[in-house]
Amino acid sequence: MRVLAIGAHPDDLEIFLWGSLGAWAAMGAALTLAVATDGAAGGADAGPALAARRAGEARAAAAALGVEPHFLGLPDGGLMPDRTLAEALRALIRGARPDLIVTHAPEDYHPDHRALAAGVLHAAGFSAPVLHMDTLGGTGFVPTAWVDITPHWPAKCAAIRAHASQEPERFVAMADRQAAFRAGECNGPPGARAEALRFSPRFPFADIRALLPPAPPVQAVIARGPDQGGGPSVA
Repeated sequence: MRVLAIGAHPDDLEIFLWGSLGAWAAMGAALTLAVATDGAAGGADAGPALAARRAGEARAAAAALGVEPHFLGLPDGGLMPDRTLAEALRALIRGARPDLIVTHAPEDYHPDHRALAAGVLHAAGFSAPVLHMDTLGGTGFVPTAWVDITPHWPAKCAAIRAHASQEPERFVAMADRQAAFRAGECNGPPGARAEALRFSPRFPFADIRALLPPAPPVQAVIARGPDQGGGPSVA
């Protein structure tokens, strides 16, 4: 199986999807990682030097998965769902020949994320199903699938920290809260971590469950009797 993951900025896949990427790799999937923008606007020292530094950080993170990321080099903060983006994405998809494409959700907070989501849906066409990763803080995102990333959590934190130019500890803390919450939605045990994904079926792709990594294990739930206070409780 081939998975193509596309983030708008050099650290987006690390923040939103790295645990799932590790889970796919453990399944034997071939990963292709791509970054749409040059990342040049992501800091106080904006410009070509920052872009070069952020590309190096992305390479360092991806090396842990044995992958060399692709850089589309489009302007940071100026991504638009236009012909330039569409052509770059089509070329990327032709080269990767993915069975599954993962990218940002259309409702995410950053305009570059939203533009990329629209561009990927357009460029993918009938070539592969498109799966959306969680939004910042989970705002407005209703998952259809959850991935158990507990074994891959240390690697995710290390990948985020590889982006030293971005004050990464704030994103580690944010990702920790979000992954703990997503695991909690699945009744995960203490210490469990999960990432949420969403798939909207569209012709000819209706059921992609076989392409997804394992979900968090389901814990037993015991129903209490009327004399024990009614509703269900966690075993």
